[in-house]
Amino acid sequence: MCGIAGAYLWPDGGPVTDRLTKTLAHRGPDGSGRYSHAAGTGDVHLGHRRLSIIDLTETGAQPMVVDGLTLTYNGELYNAPALRRELESFGVRFRGTSDTEVLLEAWRHWGVDCLPRLRGMFAFGVFDERTGELTLARDQLGIKPLFYVRRGGGLVFASELKALANELGDLTVNDAALVASLLYYWVPDSRCAYREASKLPPGSWLRIRPNGSVDQGTYYSLRDVAAEAQDSGPVDLGAVVEESTRAHLLSDVPVATFLSGGLDSSYLTALAARHSPGISAYTIGFRAEDAKFEAMPDDLKYARVVAEKFGVDLHEIEIAPQVLDLLPKMTYHLDEPIGDPAAINTFLICSAAREAGVKVMLSGMGADELFAGYRKHLANTLALRYQKVPAALRSPLRSVVDRLPVATANRGYRSVRFAKRFLSFAELPEETAFRRSYTMYDHAELTGLLNPDLRATVDDVLTEHADTYHDNSLSDFVNRMCLADSRMFLPGLNLAYTDRSSMAASTEVRVPFVDVEVVKAAFSIPGREKIVRRQGKVALKKAAESILPKEIVYRPKGLFSAPLRAWMSRDLAPLVREVVNDGLLVRNGFLRREALQRMVAEDAAGQQDRSKHLWHVLTLEHWYRGATNK
Repeated sequence: MCGIAGAYLWPDGGPVTDRLTKTLAHRGPDGSGRYSHAAGTGDVHLGHRRLSIIDLTETGAQPMVVDGLTLTYNGELYNAPALRRELESFGVRFRGTSDTEVLLEAWRHWGVDCLPRLRGMFAFGVFDERTGELTLARDQLGIKPLFYVRRGGGLVFASELKALANELGDLTVNDAALVASLLYYWVPDSRCAYREASKLPPGSWLRIRPNGSVDQGTYYSLRDVAAEAQDSGPVDLGAVVEESTRAHLLSDVPVATFLSGGLDSSYLTALAARHSPGISAYTIGFRAEDAKFEAMPDDLKYARVVAEKFGVDLHEIEIAPQVLDLLPKMTYHLDEPIGDPAAINTFLICSAAREAGVKVMLSGMGADELFAGYRKHLANTLALRYQKVPAALRSPLRSVVDRLPVATANRGYRSVRFAKRFLSFAELPEETAFRRSYTMYDHAELTGLLNPDLRATVDDVLTEHADTYHDNSLSDFVNRMCLADSRMFLPGLNLAYTDRSSMAASTEVRVPFVDVEVVKAAFSIPGREKIVRRQGKVALKKAAESILPKEIVYRPKGLFSAPLRAWMSRDLAPLVREVVNDGLLVRNGFLRREALQRMVAEDAAGQQDRSKHLWHVLTLEHWYRGATNK
């Protein structure tokens, strides 16, 4: 796991690459390097920051140069041993044991056709001295990021957007991306926070030539994989997940796990312990007063059960962060306005693990998206039944729930929050209901919050969601939701904050559920086997029953989140008042002060839970201050 950067046919490309790479130092504190070569009438420079995981010797150093090919690579290939054996059968001789060298020789042998063969997470740039071409590529599911900017016939790229923004200085904020972030509380992978910058899409490559021309191609389509999988027949899901977990343990340094006590992390931890006895795990808890105010479940007791049963060395971390100090730090590291406080949890866990000497951790990320484990999935299936209830009965129910408080001065009421949320979308059409079940605002609320000139942008953002949701040929409702989440929610939010937060702590997080073989298995399972009656993620739970106690498999769903309501009412209350009344986004007219003040009043009165909305306003404000203050 590393940080990569480079410049192609770019003025002062060498110094530019050095500065880009320096900004990425936290991604790779174990080493650095730069390669330079002529390219057409200009030159190419490739930079690298190394976090040593596999082949800790200099034979794994990058950029790696072998016989006219140069590679700068961020990621891990879990099928590197199999690819190595195949390449050796063709006569390839390897100098070391790194997956970097395997990737470089795979590229030499197959070119872009090697990409579908790769199983792992990766983003890389490879330069061919013979042709003078630079090719960039990104993994199938968008686990690893790659940003780039094109000007004239040149290009610069980096693992993190901040490196490009800091270096170029004149990038302009993309209002449409900010509008999208307000809707979702993250920026979709299809958009970028700066107009001039782009994200290389998952499952794609881009090639730039010495004449400045660019080709781009797609080698993996999640939509097509899901469509093919639905007709493929039954799979042994437990065997697929176990094989993926075993492959993700490939490392020359210790590997640990996230262990929340929920199904996904417990399942992975149990499987990892089977193949790596005595493995360490890290879990979090909250201050008692915060957990009570938020009405949060006690996840720690479940994590302890799993640790004891499987001989796991459990490390418990209490989250009582200095959020006023962490907010600007996390906003910087997250690159774009991402309003999920789970990023703080990830950063603190990874920091604790790194201090203990752990560089690699396994996470259960992705299981909820693929196997219908979120409350929104169950809620949307329940909404179909609710719509069959006579309107004469639905109307009084809405009236009663509307009057209920979501919190008092000392306690929050999760069940009321869920009921209000459910009734906000339960009678809407399929795609609209799904969007409203997890986004922050409806159309009227979002346009009311923003400058009136942005109304057309709101429409464009909502249309993009609808287009993505409907862009499939899946036959069942549950898998349509899973596919939409896997294409938008997973890369745009969960994988994005996981990468940035973990790498800020110089730690690699691997996600065994976000694996090409697990994905195929997931979409071969009909939706009726994922949600059964009032139970979500049933197919995965049945697979996990073979190793986990039922009290873990069928426990209430936990939350990898933070006690936002407690933070907002205590630690962050002064900052909320400042941003709402006199923030930069209010003063420049992007956000409407009156709408924000109304949101604060609703939250303070306990009638609506606006804590997540306000947290994202704080993250957006801090991000915007940094973006416009270069």
